[in-house]
Amino acid sequence: MENKKYRLDKSAFRIQTFEEATQNKEYWLSKSPAERWHAAWYLICCAYGIDPDNPPRLDRSVFSMRKNG
Repeated sequence: MENKKYRLDKSAFRIQTFEEATQNKEYWLSKSPAERWHAAWYLICCAYGIDPDNPPRLDRSVFSMRKNG
C-alpha cells in the first residue's frame, strides 16, 4: 500500500445526520473485507505515525509467557 495514494481532505469533514452516517456505513459494507482492512490499516498508521510499508516489530522482551498449572 502506497502512502502517496491517499490524501486526507480536512475540508471534507462536517457534522452528519444519522441518515448520512447510515449511508456511510452502507458504503463501507459494500467494499470487500480486504479493502476495509487496507483503509483501517492506513488510518491506524496515520494516527500513530507508522510507515505502512515498514511497521515496527513487536518488542517481545516486554511480554512473557508462562504455563498456568
